Amino acid sequence: MSTTGKVTEAGQGGKTAPVGKTGGVCAGGASKKSRTFAGAALEAAAAAVASGSIVVLYDENQPQEGGYLCASARKISAETVNLMVVEARGLVCLAMSEERMRRLAIPVLVAESPFLRGHAFGASIEASHGVTTGISAADRAVTIAAASGAGAGPADIVMPGHVSPIQVRRGGVLVKPDAAAAASDLCDLAGESDCAVLCAVLDEAGELASVDILHGLAARLGAPLLEIGSIVAYRLATELVGERVAERTIESGFGGSFRAIVYRNDFDHHEHMALVAGEISGDEPVTVRVHSQCLTGDVFGSTRCDCGDQLRLAIEVISSEGSGVIVYMHQEGRGIGLANKVLAYALQDLGRDTVEANLELGFGEDLRDYGITAQILKDLGIRKVRLLTNNPHKVDSLERYGVKVVERRSIQAAPHDDNIGYLRTKRRKLGHLLDARSLGADTDAEGSR
Repeated sequence: MSTTGKVTEAGQGGKTAPVGKTGGVCAGGASKKSRTFAGAALEAAAAAVASGSIVVLYDENQPQEGGYLCASARKISAETVNLMVVEARGLVCLAMSEERMRRLAIPVLVAESPFLRGHAFGASIEASHGVTTGISAADRAVTIAAASGAGAGPADIVMPGHVSPIQVRRGGVLVKPDAAAAASDLCDLAGESDCAVLCAVLDEAGELASVDILHGLAARLGAPLLEIGSIVAYRLATELVGERVAERTIESGFGGSFRAIVYRNDFDHHEHMALVAGEISGDEPVTVRVHSQCLTGDVFGSTRCDCGDQLRLAIEVISSEGSGVIVYMHQEGRGIGLANKVLAYALQDLGRDTVEANLELGFGEDLRDYGITAQILKDLGIRKVRLLTNNPHKVDSLERYGVKVVERRSIQAAPHDDNIGYLRTKRRKLGHLLDARSLGADTDAEGSR
C-alpha cells in the first residue's frame, strides 16, 4: 500500500467525504414503504410481523441465551398471546422505546447502562380499562394494545399488572443487540410501530430452549426463524447513525503522523476518534487497534492498568509499519464511565479485583460494545483487519458487526508490580489472551498491591 495519507469514504469510489456533510457512518437506506431486504430470512420475518404473525428470534452468537417468539404489538391478539404462553412458556413482555417508557411514566426497575447485557425491565402494567383479572390472554392483549397505541399516556395503564415492559435504548441492536432490541427493530423495519411483544421459549424441562428446539418449533408453527445478526447487518448496511465532524493531521509524541477524524454518533452524542496512518484503501487487511478510553492510564499514566502501555505500543507499531488505524472509543472503564471507574478503584484498594469491583457496583464484567466501532471502520473503507488486541470478546464483537478479523496480533506490555494482579485477573476471569509465563504464578490478589 502507498502512504499518501488519503482517507477514503466507503462506497464513494475512493473520494474523500466532506466533513460534517456527506461524510457519515454508512449510507442511509430506503423509507419503510419502499424498503427491500437483501436476506430472504429478514424479508420473511418482516412480512410475518406486518401481517400479525409470529417470528422465532434468536442470537446466533450467543445460542445459550435461548430464543423468543415475537410479534407486532400493534397487531397483537388474544390468540397470539395464548400461543406464546402455550408454545414458548416464558414471560410475555412488551419491548418499547425509552421515550415511550417516559411518556407512559413506567419506572425502570434496574440500573441501565448503554451496554448492559441484561434486559431493562419496567414495572409491570395493566390496561386501565377493558380488562377483568388482567391475566387472561385477552386481557393481556388489551393491555399491550393500550400501552403501544399512538397516543398512549399514563392514564391508559395502571401498575402493577400482568405485562412486563422492557426498555429498548435508542439505537436498538446497533447499541445493544439483544432480543428486545431486535424484536423492536424488526417491527419498525416492517412498518409497524417499534413496540414488540416477545416471550422466551422454554423446553419441556423449563430451561431455555436450544437452537435445535427453536428450529423444530419454527417448523411446527410455520413461523420464520431469524437470527439477530440479520437485523444488525441490515441496519449497518442501510442506515446513517453518525457523522464525521472534524478532521486534521496531528503529530504523535509517540511516533508518526496521523489524520485525526472525529465521529459523533446519533444515539448518545458521544465522540470517538480514528487516527489514520498512511494509505488504507483497497482490499488488503489493515492493522487496527480499537482502544477504549482510559483517562487515568492514557493521560495520567496510572500504573494499575496496562491501557496507556497498550496505546503507546499500538501507535509505535502502526507508525513503524507506515499504515493502520487506531479507533479511540468513548467507553471509559469498560463501559461503566469515569465516576464508577474511580469507585471501582476504591473497591480494588479494599481487596476486590477489577471484575469483582464492577460486579459489586451493579455492572457486568465488560459492558463495551463495538457496533459504532464497526461503522467507523466501514466508513473508512475497512472490511478486513489485523487486530491488535489480547481480548477475544473484541474479535467476536467486530466479526458480529461484519468486520472480518483475519489476524489477531498480541499487544502485551511488560507487567510490573502495580498491574500484574490486574493482568492476571483479565487473563483468568475475562479470557484475555496474555502470556502466562510473563505473569508468573496466578496467586496474588489484585487489591493487595
